[in-house]
Amino acid sequence: MDRDTLATEITGGHPEIRLSSMFGMPCLKRDTGKVLAGSWKDGGITVKLTAATQREAAHSLPGVTLFDPGMGRVMKEWVHVPTAQSEHWVALVEQAI
Repeated sequence: MDRDTLATEITGGHPEIRLSSMFGMPCLKRDTGKVLAGSWKDGGITVKLTAATQREAAHSLPGVTLFDPGMGRVMKEWVHVPTAQSEHWVALVEQAI
């Protein structure tokens, strides 16, 4: 799955979610302005999973890591999901919603 297809599928099923941008990168936001997922420069996505059990399950997928935007500080509720795991993107974003 590519990121455009992901955005179309999620926004089509959730009218409260919209395509937006954060720091110049495409992301998915709630109507409240809160970001729940975004594109990352390596082709993967980042997803905010607030429940520890969701993050633990995501980390069981090969290549999934805590998200570090490059400032040397990982974002504890965010995971980076590489393109190799794109078949799981929709399910993970649904969990974030």
